[in-house]
Amino acid sequence: MKQNWWHRSVVYQIYPRSFYDTNGDGIGDLRGIIKKLDYLSLLGIDVIWLSPVYKSPNDDNGYDISDYRDIMDEFGTMQDMDELLAEAGRKGIRILMDLVVNHTSDEHAWFVEARQSKNSRYRDYYIWRDPVDGGEPNDLRSTFSGSAWQFDPQTGQYYLHLFSRKQPDLNWENPNVRREIWEMMNFWIDKGIGGFRMDVVELLGKDPDKKIKENGPKLHEYLKEMNRRTFGGKDLLTVGECWCAGIPEAAEYSNPDGSELSMIFQFEHIGLDQQPGKEKWDLKPLELDDLKRVMTKWQTELEGKGWNSLFWNNHDLPRIVSRFGDDGRYRTESAKMLATLLHGMKGTPYIYQGEEIGMTNIRMGSIKDYRDIETLNMYRERLGQGYDPKEIMRSIYAKGRDNARTPMQWDDTEYAGFTTGTPWIAVNPNYQTINAARALEDPDSIFFHYQKLIRLRKENDCMVYGSYRLLESDPDVYAYTRTYGDSHLAVICNFYGRTVDAAVKGLEGETLRILLSNYEQSPADTAHMTLRPYEAVLYEY
Repeated sequence: MKQNWWHRSVVYQIYPRSFYDTNGDGIGDLRGIIKKLDYLSLLGIDVIWLSPVYKSPNDDNGYDISDYRDIMDEFGTMQDMDELLAEAGRKGIRILMDLVVNHTSDEHAWFVEARQSKNSRYRDYYIWRDPVDGGEPNDLRSTFSGSAWQFDPQTGQYYLHLFSRKQPDLNWENPNVRREIWEMMNFWIDKGIGGFRMDVVELLGKDPDKKIKENGPKLHEYLKEMNRRTFGGKDLLTVGECWCAGIPEAAEYSNPDGSELSMIFQFEHIGLDQQPGKEKWDLKPLELDDLKRVMTKWQTELEGKGWNSLFWNNHDLPRIVSRFGDDGRYRTESAKMLATLLHGMKGTPYIYQGEEIGMTNIRMGSIKDYRDIETLNMYRERLGQGYDPKEIMRSIYAKGRDNARTPMQWDDTEYAGFTTGTPWIAVNPNYQTINAARALEDPDSIFFHYQKLIRLRKENDCMVYGSYRLLESDPDVYAYTRTYGDSHLAVICNFYGRTVDAAVKGLEGETLRILLSNYEQSPADTAHMTLRPYEAVLYEY
């Protein structure tokens, strides 16, 4: 496989609304990101994935775009954006823009014009259908609950919205739509960005009449055209969000021939703590064997055919230390264990803001305190279906997107040092003990554990390119090796809060040297390897 710069990179996702506010309006901004670049440089990341900063009415926190070539008022100006690109570039940090082109805002000029008349030149930029038997064209559902069709009385037709009704889907079959998107992408490429994260990219080839949403027949044709017309040959990082992708799809998206994308986000491991065939809100405990099976499949079956992205968190997911770890007694140990387990694998790691200091889920006092449209719609829908409100809230505490969207916890001053005003969403009350300032004062903090993992990836070819092999071990232990030529690494993690005999097979007789551990004096002999709660060790041998 050709070696690319992004193979060795670590990406840090910023959710600008919740990162750092410099003007006291309670909303994070671009100048706040500029101000915190030294913090990110210290961590060691070299790419920032910037959640959308384009002009937006904020029905879905910026994922509803009204102008792709302007900046959201709350976040600043295009001048601020240019300054961020320049300042980040000086520190060797590239900016990955969030590309949301499955849909726009209903306040985008295209849709405003499209809904005026069936004869509008922009009508075919969106997907319109006549009523069927006086109702919706079919039973397609929105991801945010309810029908995916919205009736527009002005022209007597329905338009498609796979998300909010204020997020009408673009018609990718229209070559004019694609041309406009290529021009917009090249506008940002010309500004010097490092690439694109592509929101719900698997939906671009949808066929709503056949009720096909993901992986439509023309999807890869569109992506190859996008590649040719925009970022192809420009050495940029491109990653697509693909909730339904399997290995064959991932291999096509991230083919090493470079005809489509660098990599995708696949979410098979993310669905392991929900009941099979149900929604994400229908909870079940994670089984470690399931996690081993899924992670191993993606590590081995994509080998040589494509490239993995490695992530536990993002703006749509709950905090990993609350989800798969222990956010109480063993918060530090379990956060470091989860980091070690993931960063030791093959692929490009992604860190979500606050993950590097072990930020946790939040339990807000009332549904009225929540801001996320998906959460609020689900609450209303399930209440109407007769669910117990306490059971609905239990699901929200576990899986709600606002868990990831509470303000970044910078220090122990009011509102966690995020703002001098009133924050747009509640700050997690544990900010007085969990914050960046405290982490930077402690050389044994979660932050510095992440820093060491990032440094190891930059220095160690085996960590980047080594092949993966799962090792047989105690049921509570996740152990694997990486091999690259004569170099060998082993990652051994106790996934739970009890002491276990690791019983790792396959390393007998090897002399193990500890590269990184989350405890003092970790064992270096697999024959007598007792692991403490959430203990994780990265060895070379």
